[in-house]
Amino acid sequence: MPSAARPPVPGRVPAPPGGHPLRIDPSRLTQRPAPAAMPVVDETSAGGLVVTRRHGLYEAAVIARRNRAGRLEWCLPKGHLEGDETPEQAAVREIAEETGITGRVLRRLGVIDYWFSGDEHRVHKVVHHFLLGAVHGELTVENDPDGEAEDVEWVAVAALPERLAYPNERRLADTARTVLGDDA
Repeated sequence: MPSAARPPVPGRVPAPPGGHPLRIDPSRLTQRPAPAAMPVVDETSAGGLVVTRRHGLYEAAVIARRNRAGRLEWCLPKGHLEGDETPEQAAVREIAEETGITGRVLRRLGVIDYWFSGDEHRVHKVVHHFLLGAVHGELTVENDPDGEAEDVEWVAVAALPERLAYPNERRLADTARTVLGDDA
């Protein structure tokens, strides 16, 4: 008649077949410490669409820059606020630096708020976007102090959803198209 199974004994591991039971000293067990929470850094940037009317339609200056994986992506010009700049002032400056076009703020388009992780911290980034009318300048990336913008082009506002890499920026382009009306 087979023997009845014994209930497990705390701190004891069943013996391997043909062996003796092993005792485990609970004080020797090590626990991994819980990972420390990464510190959070808040960043604020501003940028947007600077538009001009060419050939009867509105076009916007967009830039190409490398993403973290090294791929070239078309996006809206933007950058960090400096000193005591307002988001509007930073948008005008950043757009001029990255595209060569000086603009005048026409209206706020929206705010994009997102998170990403760096090597040592998490970043909570808020980017204020504006619609600007081009006042003067020529397309160039030569004045970008960070050298992030690799190329710049005028793109029809209606074609921006197909050109821009990021869904949130495509939504802002749709908002600009609505604001600009039938000529967008």
